[in-house]
Amino acid sequence: MENQIKIRRYEFDWLRVLAFSLLIFYHTGMYFVSWDWHVKNPVISEKLEVPMIFMSQWRMSLIFLVSGVGVYFAMGFRSAGTFAKDRLKRILLPLVIGMLLVVPPQVYFERAVQGTATDYLSFYPSIFEFEPYPQGNFSWHHLWYLAYIFCYSLLLLPLLAYLRRATVRGTGIRGWMLLAVPTLWLGLGGVLLNERFPATNALIDDWANHFLYITVFLIGFLLMKLPSLQEKVRKLRWYSLSLAGITLTILYTFYWFKDRDLGDAELALYYMLQQSNRWFWLMVILGFAMQHLNLKNKYLAQANEMVYPFYILHQTVIVALGYYLLQANWSIGFKFTFMSLSTFVICFLLIRYLIMPFNWLRIPFGMKSIQRNEAQHFAGLNVEKKKESKPVVSS
Repeated sequence: MENQIKIRRYEFDWLRVLAFSLLIFYHTGMYFVSWDWHVKNPVISEKLEVPMIFMSQWRMSLIFLVSGVGVYFAMGFRSAGTFAKDRLKRILLPLVIGMLLVVPPQVYFERAVQGTATDYLSFYPSIFEFEPYPQGNFSWHHLWYLAYIFCYSLLLLPLLAYLRRATVRGTGIRGWMLLAVPTLWLGLGGVLLNERFPATNALIDDWANHFLYITVFLIGFLLMKLPSLQEKVRKLRWYSLSLAGITLTILYTFYWFKDRDLGDAELALYYMLQQSNRWFWLMVILGFAMQHLNLKNKYLAQANEMVYPFYILHQTVIVALGYYLLQANWSIGFKFTFMSLSTFVICFLLIRYLIMPFNWLRIPFGMKSIQRNEAQHFAGLNVEKKKESKPVVSS
């Protein structure tokens, strides 16, 4: 059995914070581009689509990969049953609460723009008709990630428990294999599945996304299981960057000719390039993070704790701001900056001063419960701690 020593991997804490923080900018950008979204700015920006296409290649894949890393460490000191119970509390509960309280305002603002909803109190009971969006008003919207990671964690639990216990060295895996094998595997999945199963985020019919996200989730898990791979990823970072730059350049040529119909061979090439580009950028991000981000910071622990409720709240705040700013005659750049910064400030204030001090709000937002003295600290109370009757030895 492998040595059960708990080591904090700060680079993955940083990646988790950065990956989820990007969602604020990405979902703010959705307000300004031509792609279908809940509330749209009257003026659309095609230029903004260019960096968003780049981000869309790897942003959710990175989140699922980092989730695989987190599941590896979460399983290290727990039985499978305890881990499953934790998933119910930390993922399923926030998903249900989010679908009933956090997501409905997004649907309401969309219906208000469409002219089918007047006031929120009249709209809200329609949620409990449980008719799925878009025909109905019941949805998980951006919280689809919670549904997916909850199902992956439980359905794959026997495999994950076996891999966690098994003795695997991985010494026979060469560096080039880390670049080539996932590329070919993901590319094959893209060619076979992407056309047949377009992304829906609806769980039951999203097989192309399941193939992608389960793959990167398991890679994140195995990456922690096999430390020898981590060093190879770090050493390959510049090669990965070169390959990522080449495939990205080729993909952008497809974008500039997006109105042209692609034949079967061209479409297969496109999906191979798309999946290759995705994996190369994941290798770039992982490699440079392992080289430069394994750093402790006094703010990192709190930022890592706040990421989850930030994720749950952010899109509702963006949609609300977008609705009330529809008639604001501002430039796209100014409005984008105002909305993204305002979303961050509003979410931070809500989480830091309303959610974090109280267990009855922490738990529905996926945070661990805190002890009484910690809650008093969050609330800003000057309560003197009782002296310990026995000396405490720090380790």
